[in-house]
Amino acid sequence: MTSMALAATLFGPEDLRMVERPLERLAAGMVRIRFGAGGICGSDMHYFRHARTGDFVVTSPLVLGHEIAGEVIEIASSAAIEIARSAAGLKIGDRVAVNPSRWCGRCKPCREGRLNLCENIFFMGSASKTPHMQGGFASFFDAVPEQCVKIPDHVPYQAAALAEPLAVCLHAVARAGDISGKRAVVFGAGPIGLLTMLAARRAGIAEITVVDIAAAPLAFATRLGADHVADVSGGDDGLKAQAATSPFDLAFEVSGTAAGLASAIGIVRRGGIVVQIGNLPGGQIAVPANAVMAKEIDLRGSFRFGSEFMTAVELISDGSVDVMALVTAERPLAAAPDAMRLALDRSQSVKVVLTAH
Repeated sequence: MTSMALAATLFGPEDLRMVERPLERLAAGMVRIRFGAGGICGSDMHYFRHARTGDFVVTSPLVLGHEIAGEVIEIASSAAIEIARSAAGLKIGDRVAVNPSRWCGRCKPCREGRLNLCENIFFMGSASKTPHMQGGFASFFDAVPEQCVKIPDHVPYQAAALAEPLAVCLHAVARAGDISGKRAVVFGAGPIGLLTMLAARRAGIAEITVVDIAAAPLAFATRLGADHVADVSGGDDGLKAQAATSPFDLAFEVSGTAAGLASAIGIVRRGGIVVQIGNLPGGQIAVPANAVMAKEIDLRGSFRFGSEFMTAVELISDGSVDVMALVTAERPLAAAPDAMRLALDRSQSVKVVLTAH
């Protein structure tokens, strides 16, 4: 058994280093996982560029990574007892998608079934708590058995790692309510925007327009099945003209920009719905709040996911959602800093996935 782990560790803005650190003895109740693959997420890129995402600020070295999958290589004896009592049946050698959320199960949101709003949640690769919860961009990392969802042998780790972003999008679509037969606009053609489009298709949406300021992601959205795309780099007059002819019932704001949210509020029909998915800048931002009142818009937040993680694994495993269609590059874990820079170049990549070798 190896005694060292190589981890992609963030020390400050654009200061991501591959750090070799000794593996501590596996703690009671935990399982150890050998890294199989990990997707680079938009929040990872925010952390990389600014050492923060939204209101979560990195104050000490942080191992990034929360879209992860790998192989169970060790189970603490106390964890083995709990596994034996459960239906999980987890064992050494199992291939698993790892849910980065560790919920308490006791607080009011957990008891209400809103696990993503757990008051005591620990989320891998996040600076939301201090000390920070370290992430999974490491050759070996630890989790509790409940975080591990077994995957079939035919599912590559690269696909299993993308259960996390798919779960985010399934939750966002669920937040929109019954969308069958409706028309939607998605602001942002990155991985979350594209997966939101695919999730909305499964939920029966009638028509989807994808909006962005970059041509390459919009071309990708067209290939994945967007009914319409709108390049708003030069303004949104064309989008407004489209909405005037065929009003949008709902908007998914994925770009995480104040301008995107303002456009979403302005573009949906009276009585429409706006679901905020993207991480907006921390602190106060300008919002056309009067339009929320005057148009009687439902503005709904969508934060991470709950039980949708299990659903996402099932959809990937049975081929219902082809998450690999988004992957434009794979790089070894050891090259994580360069892979992060590639992921930031939207003209060259949509989704970059790290692999073990």
